[in-house]
Amino acid sequence: MKQTATYKDQRFEIVEDLPEVGFYLYVYDKYNNCIADFLQNSEIIAKEFAFEEFNIPIDSWSVTV
Repeated sequence: MKQTATYKDQRFEIVEDLPEVGFYLYVYDKYNNCIADFLQNSEIIAKEFAFEEFNIPIDSWSVTV
């Protein structure tokens, strides 16, 4: 399961790795190229990080398959 959000010309994904690893926040540009990834300890921390660094509202995430 992953969660996605879009803001300006970028798309963001939060994807769970193994439980002992954490969650990755991926940042894609308008051409769908992954330009950054950030490993966080939890989904909540990943969303908070996205808000602090990229101004992605916490409630803008949606679950995708």
